[in-house]
Order: sequence, then C-alpha cells, then structure tokens
Amino acid sequence: MDIRHLELLRDLRERGSLAAVAAATHRTPSALSQQLRTAQRAAGTALVEQDGRRLRLTEAGELLADGADDVAAAIARVQARLEEHRGHPVGRVRVAGLPSALTFLLPGTFAALAGSGVTLDVTDRDLAEPDYAAAAADADIVVAHSLVSDVPAGSAGLHRTVLAREPLDVALPVDHPLAAREGLRARDVAGEPWIGVPEHYPFDTVLERISAACDVAISPRLRMRDNQLIAALVAAGEGIALLPRYTTDEGGGLALRPLLDVPSARWVVALSRPDRAERAAVRLVTRTLAEVGTAVAV
Repeated sequence: MDIRHLELLRDLRERGSLAAVAAATHRTPSALSQQLRTAQRAAGTALVEQDGRRLRLTEAGELLADGADDVAAAIARVQARLEEHRGHPVGRVRVAGLPSALTFLLPGTFAALAGSGVTLDVTDRDLAEPDYAAAAADADIVVAHSLVSDVPAGSAGLHRTVLAREPLDVALPVDHPLAAREGLRARDVAGEPWIGVPEHYPFDTVLERISAACDVAISPRLRMRDNQLIAALVAAGEGIALLPRYTTDEGGGLALRPLLDVPSARWVVALSRPDRAERAAVRLVTRTLAEVGTAVAV
C-alpha cells in the first residue's frame, strides 16, 4: 500500500476530520477524499466510518494507521544513512515547546548548530501537560515538561529524550521574612498568598503536594501563564510563587528558595513521532538539546 495512504489514516486518527487534516497539511479536503477512496479500493475494505461529525477508523483502518509510523521510520532510517554517507545531516527541523524551557535550551543549541546545515524553525507553546503530545503531530520535536515522571501525559507512543531535570523554587519578595532561610518546608509556605498557574498545568502539581502535606486547601489569588509576569508580581509583594530555577533572575527584588520536603522539580523532555525521530537532522537537534540541558544543570 502507498505510504501516503497510511499517513493519511494516521493523520485522520489524530485530527478527527478530513478538514482538519487538510488544514494541517495544506491540501484540499476534496483531494484527501479522493486519496481516501483510493486507499479503500486498494485495501479492499472500508477504512473509515462516520461517527457524528467525525470520521472514525474501522479496525482495518486502525491496523493500517498503526503501520504508518513503522513504514515512515524505516524510510527515515534509510535517508539518515544516506545523509551520514554524504557526511552530515541537513534540513529544517521544526521545534515547538514551552517558553521557560526553550529559554535555557535554545541559545546554546543555536550556537552549537551554527554552520551545520541544519536550521531550526521554532514555535513557543505554553500548554497543559497532556496537550504537548498532540503538538508532535505538527512539529519534529516538542519540548514538554512533567512534574510526575519523565513520560509526560499522553506521550507513551512517542520517542522521548530527557533534556534536563529542573528544580522549581519558591519565589519570594527579597524582603519577605522567609527569604532569610536557606530552604523552606511545606508548612512554611502553605498559608502564604500564592500566585499560581492555570489548573492542570504541571507547576500546579507542587501546590497540590503542599496542600496534601499540610492538609490545607491552597487557592491561588491569581493564576497566569507567563513566568516573567509572575516574577514581577512576586517582587512587588503580591504573593509567592513557584518558578523554574534556570531561567528566573533573582535580581529586581526577587529571592528563590528550594522546597526541602516536597518534590518540586520538573522533567524537561523532547518528544517526537517515531518516524521523525529517525531523521538524522532531528537526531542531531535532539542530541544537542540534551547536551545543552546537561550543561545548564551542572
């Protein structure tokens, strides 16, 4: 069967409709409908069925969609060997990920790849943890994070590389009484006014752990995504927060202190679809991101 048919079925499973696949792949729905009909004729059986407004794969369609990554990965491995024979990988690699991790990973990565023949196309994406795996449908590498394990939610079928293990510290105004301590415990901060992140974002997991350790409910007075905005509000005395150690500047009236008795570090992980992970250029960028992450953590 044509690899394009397998990839169409995989994309349809991920996106739910021909219109969504068309928008993501810059093709027309009519062209994709024709391709789907051709695929079904070649397979000799129905590959999709209507499910409300969505198309759902049949068992045969699921079987073929499962094979898309295997076939595409095999092709990518052959292409990678050809590039190695030529001497070096080349091409564009699309990277998407959370801004707070890209901040400490990208400068060194760009520097390391200068003159390599590999170019980066970067998009910052601040998402809830389960949504990073879905972003791998559109990017070669997604930089995600998790407070629970090195397998971000929903990423079980993706190729994963740990880039860094970054502590999340308690951010305080520099003149706060707790800033005089070298480290803090859950009971020290449970009753403080908190500035948090949106619910279901990974940092919120630490607040849940503090709540459980002290048997108190913590309801942040503010919830927002941008770490720089949170840092500015903390420095202004509007509350305390959790901020990542490697990209938070302690200048400007801000102090960072580690939590001593509650796990408060995140895994920063590169996610790729298995076929894209086999590309020589993607392997090079992933390896470089991991090297930069290791160096920053020293």
